[in-house]
Amino acid sequence: MKSYSEWQTQSKNLSFHNNAYINGGFQAAVSGDTFPCINPATEKLLADVASCDQADVDIAVANAREVFKSGVWSEIPPRERKKAMQKWANLIEQHQDEFALLDTLDMGKSISEMVNIDVPDAIDCIRWTAESIDKIYGEIAPTGDDTLAMIHHQPVGVVGAITPWNYPLLMVSWKIAPALAAGNSVILKPSEKSPLSALRLAELAVEAGIPAGVFNVLPGFGHTAGKALALHMDVNVLAFTGSTRVAGMLMGYAGESNMKRVWLEAGGKSPNLVFADADIKAAAAASAAAIFCNQGEVCIACSRLYVDKSIKEEFVAALVEAAASFQPGDPLDPATTMGPMVDGTQLAIVERYIRSAEEEGGQVIMGGVPEYQEGKGFFAKPTIVDGAHNGMTFVKEEIFGPVLAVCEFETEEEAIALANDSVYGLGAAVWTQNLSRAHRVSRKVESGMVWVNTWGEGDSTVPFGGVKASGNGRDKSLHALEKYTDIKNVLIRL
Repeated sequence: MKSYSEWQTQSKNLSFHNNAYINGGFQAAVSGDTFPCINPATEKLLADVASCDQADVDIAVANAREVFKSGVWSEIPPRERKKAMQKWANLIEQHQDEFALLDTLDMGKSISEMVNIDVPDAIDCIRWTAESIDKIYGEIAPTGDDTLAMIHHQPVGVVGAITPWNYPLLMVSWKIAPALAAGNSVILKPSEKSPLSALRLAELAVEAGIPAGVFNVLPGFGHTAGKALALHMDVNVLAFTGSTRVAGMLMGYAGESNMKRVWLEAGGKSPNLVFADADIKAAAAASAAAIFCNQGEVCIACSRLYVDKSIKEEFVAALVEAAASFQPGDPLDPATTMGPMVDGTQLAIVERYIRSAEEEGGQVIMGGVPEYQEGKGFFAKPTIVDGAHNGMTFVKEEIFGPVLAVCEFETEEEAIALANDSVYGLGAAVWTQNLSRAHRVSRKVESGMVWVNTWGEGDSTVPFGGVKASGNGRDKSLHALEKYTDIKNVLIRL
């Protein structure tokens, strides 16, 4: 890991791409409009970025469709796509410090998280997905001897992907790696709050040998470029990670247009269940990380903590001690464990929910309302609110910030009921040394992912996604490829 001063020096020499990437080249938005990209730690301008809209989407989709039909990517042997994507991953690895800096400056992530988690995980995702693509076999159906029924997996065509701002590089890789590996053309709209790493990623894709027009990046806003992608009649699949509210809108747009498939990874309000027999020190450390890493701007953040009443006092003391290691600071400093919120809007949301928690009877035992100083960055405090219950607004609604609600329970049945009392169902954590309880609870909790005696772990081999209002899609693993392929039955009478 480089030193603080080395990262500061390198950041000053970093350049940014600020135009859309369409058909293998950078170009300004047709309208000429731009939007500012701000460093949330300093509130200084990084770049004015092209603000794409309907006209740019139309151009990109037309090019992507033409390239798809040409077969230069969609019809080549899977092993050839694999070679190009593996070279792409190697190029990202060669520029890993650049990517770490891009997301740290653009979004406020700590440089240590970028170096140790986001960048290597993004590279692994692209490599693993590339390696898997020539391991997907077709099938022969068990029909009679007078017919041969074959089942093929074919690319769908043009894929639109809309990704969030909290894990810019990593979330993009989860979406585009399987879509590209399957042979599709992709048009990515990264969040307007953190588009810079995606633009560099697209440039390296062409350098790696992925044909121009196969992977395009259109920076812009959700109500312009995002809506245009969702309504476009020539986009076959839309993949999205973001809020539940926007996810619902995208499903509506799909119905209004060509009934394109829409795969959604939406909001979360993940429960964390700590039973009396849990390893208190380990559970407390993981519980702090589960809400305060990445400033709480994590869809799987365990923001609802339910602790067995008999150990609550001891556990909360251990939790506060563990949480002390998460303090906001300059994200370029490798020692920093919490960077700033992504912008002033998100900081104001955090403030509003903390005040709501206090008004509804919660006791702030750590942190509290942010003390914003203009021009000094959008920094929040790691905040723990005791005396919480499921009727409180800040317990029910997703905050996307470092605010933890501490609740209690007395029985296993009550813990499960409290965990499931939510419109969301993305992630959940269970802490117990009882093997039978671990199985019982993990089966009954309504969640797409459950971690037992850990939180947030997983690699490219396991699917990521939720149920209920948390969405219907799955990123990572072989299951991700299912989203971006059509299943075709070809039956031959012999």
